[in-house]
Amino acid sequence: MAVTLADISKLRSMTGAGMMDCKNALNEANGNFEEAMAIIRKKGQAVAAKRSDRDAAEGCVLADVKDGYAAVLALKCETDFVAKNADFIALTKDILNCAIESKAADLDALNNSKIGDSTVAQLVTDRSGITGEKMELDMYEHIEGASVISYIHPGNKLATIVAFNEAGVDTQVMKDVAMQVAAMNPIAINEEGVSAEYVANEREVATEKTKAEQIQKKVDNALSKAGINPAHVDTEAHIESNMSKGWITAEDAAKAREIIAKESAAAAASLNMNMIENIVNGRIQKIYKEQTLLNQAFIKDQKISVAQYLASASKTLTVTAFKRVTLNEE
Repeated sequence: MAVTLADISKLRSMTGAGMMDCKNALNEANGNFEEAMAIIRKKGQAVAAKRSDRDAAEGCVLADVKDGYAAVLALKCETDFVAKNADFIALTKDILNCAIESKAADLDALNNSKIGDSTVAQLVTDRSGITGEKMELDMYEHIEGASVISYIHPGNKLATIVAFNEAGVDTQVMKDVAMQVAAMNPIAINEEGVSAEYVANEREVATEKTKAEQIQKKVDNALSKAGINPAHVDTEAHIESNMSKGWITAEDAAKAREIIAKESAAAAASLNMNMIENIVNGRIQKIYKEQTLLNQAFIKDQKISVAQYLASASKTLTVTAFKRVTLNEE
């Protein structure tokens, strides 16, 4: 059976596959559209299987809201060329619309949701066959609230969604907060939202760092009193390098090593743990200020916090949830 241009165009509109792929599939199926579609689908499955071990680091991140429900997701691919393709972006948008309409509970539920006669997972596989690249629906988040907003950063690599406790919040206020989340990447809404495990880990790191700083301070003071520049002897490699340059003598190096060993041991044995605890507490408070949304300095006015900015719109206004999805390295 001769394949016509009209047949090829029809199959292309049905599948999104290229002209030659549609022509070859129709020829192989003797003009049978259902068989041709199955051939194209099998090609997509073959490509997906073949490239399953490839790294899909590019993609498209989109977000949207409807009736108090917000969703954000990332459809990933291998190259920026495919990520910017109109059909790829359109597929991402279709999946996002499906997520919002179905209120999919999680990534598995979304992959199994239907768009037309196909599941989302199948459509992604089909598109993989058309482009020849690995594709995967990699991230999906959703929230609900009295008011919700989405923000997509230019380039479709980063998007955020934010929920608020009050209805009818000014759109500009909501957008400002969504952009704050995008720019400053907070780890929680406030102190209460930071996990105990995270705080414990940060406290441990801060304690060791503070101890090391206190010891180094005493070592540096002792070196300076001995007429040795601490910057010239801060590491063994630096000591050797500075001796070869003639900046310090072998005698200075030996003396520095002796002072470092002696003062380090003495300082470690006499650390003021109360002072260290106070310094560590200050560093934890700094983490809360810099990494929790409501305590962060507002990006449009560094003199106030995000909480103060929200209070200027409504005294009881606050954020109840937010999600941030990005493909950017940070």
